[in-house]
Amino acid sequence: MRFVSYPTLLLTASVVLTSSTVRADETPLRQLIDAEVKAVWQRENVTPAPAASDAAFLRRIYLDLVGTIPTAAEAREFLADKDADKRAKLIDKLLDDPRYAEQQMNVWDQVLFGRRPPDSDLTQRREGFQKWLREKFAKNEPYDRWVRELLQAEGWTSEGPTMYFAQYKNDPESAATAVSRIFLGTQLQCARCHDHPFDKWKQVDFYGLAGFLVRQTFVEGNQNGKRHYLLVEKSSGEVLFSGPAAEQKPGKKGDPVPARYLGGDLLQEPPLPAGFKEPELKGIKTVQKPLFSRKQKLAEWITAADNPYFAKAISNRIWAQFMGKGLVDPVDDLRDNRPASHPKLFQAVHEQLVAQKFDLKWLVRELVNSQAYQLSVSGAVTDASPRFYERSRVRPLSAEEIMASFRSATGFDDAVKAAGGNPATTKTPEATYFLPYFGEPTNGRGDFQASLNEHLFLNNSGSLRQSMIQPRKGNLADRLLTSKEAWEERVDELFLSVLTRLPREQERKKFVEYLTADKQAGAAIEDAIWVLLNTAEFRFNH
Repeated sequence: MRFVSYPTLLLTASVVLTSSTVRADETPLRQLIDAEVKAVWQRENVTPAPAASDAAFLRRIYLDLVGTIPTAAEAREFLADKDADKRAKLIDKLLDDPRYAEQQMNVWDQVLFGRRPPDSDLTQRREGFQKWLREKFAKNEPYDRWVRELLQAEGWTSEGPTMYFAQYKNDPESAATAVSRIFLGTQLQCARCHDHPFDKWKQVDFYGLAGFLVRQTFVEGNQNGKRHYLLVEKSSGEVLFSGPAAEQKPGKKGDPVPARYLGGDLLQEPPLPAGFKEPELKGIKTVQKPLFSRKQKLAEWITAADNPYFAKAISNRIWAQFMGKGLVDPVDDLRDNRPASHPKLFQAVHEQLVAQKFDLKWLVRELVNSQAYQLSVSGAVTDASPRFYERSRVRPLSAEEIMASFRSATGFDDAVKAAGGNPATTKTPEATYFLPYFGEPTNGRGDFQASLNEHLFLNNSGSLRQSMIQPRKGNLADRLLTSKEAWEERVDELFLSVLTRLPREQERKKFVEYLTADKQAGAAIEDAIWVLLNTAEFRFNH
């Protein structure tokens, strides 16, 4: 796709959409996105921002697709490239980069677990799960297929998808709440306690969904000296419903609630054989299959192409990931009385995703190739995620993105190589501190509040400065210190390395003055790098 001006592309898309000879499903989604977004701008009398500069686009697309900023060399190459298709070509290149799978794994790991999942002693040791999820994105396995595998998971928590349900062991109600929110975009937590007068989902709907998960059982065991669980599904067991929370009485056990598809029919299952007794599970080492699997039926129903919630939920979540705010906001609360901001576009996105057999990489490619995604961050609107997408969203970097970008900006990996080490297996001394200090990832609503701990850490971490910023053979400080180029060129290298752009003339002048005024050039260079790493421009993706 040739990168043309905004008015040209949107006018083309509008002509395509109004042509009676072209069906919507034959029009590239990126064009539908731009035409529908423009139509809302016109309706709301909104003036959009101009297209992002090459430097801004470059930094944004690297962070969004591979979770780190580009190197100075990569930035120079892209900025000097005169090819009209260079943006589309870079997108294709990054989507094929192994780091794409790593980045998506990090994003979805947080969607599924968050920073502080229950039973943190167990769930923080989820390397097996992360490896499984990374492989799904590396193979670009269709979303419906890997979600079905996740929801049907059984076996040891150390081995992959089973860990997801381990955070809700012996709590089918919390598991049902999470499953409905993440995979169906439906909030059921209120119906856990009472019937809300303004919500169509009642307690019987909630407990009917929980009935699919009530038979999950976790058998504690030991693997490699660490506590793990074997997840099996029993053949019997029901959720007991004892009425609204306000009417609970001591000793009231409640009545069994049959499993029911959300908004649909009761689950049809065969009766148990006469005199059936559950086998003893204590001490078992391998999975024992149930006579009838409710989890399998739930997974099949949730991931079906005609499920009224599944495709909409994932389309909205991916849109929010790259555009800042879902077409329905909040991102995981689809309701009949909460219409999409762009109804025709929302319908086109989820219908085309189904037609593409839930190929998430296809959807990401179409989104980031749209002119709506490639807008500048400038404009009068101050919202972090503008309602009508009239400019680019602003989001904080996740802890993983900050650490990866620190390594790229400072040339940490180059220094490791120069010392004969392997960057893939070398962690910085501060890596374990980043998670508690840099908090939760963006939630799709633009909410962000930097903590005092984060500020103090960035400004006072002597070990971070020592390990990543002080001159070491091959790193950024060493390159600037030993370079024979004029200081103006060295300042250019500094800005390209950290901020992925060339300095403005006033910035270049001030940095040159500072770096040449002190006889201890090494310390001055460290200060200059540290200052740029602590700017809001580095802290946010914009």
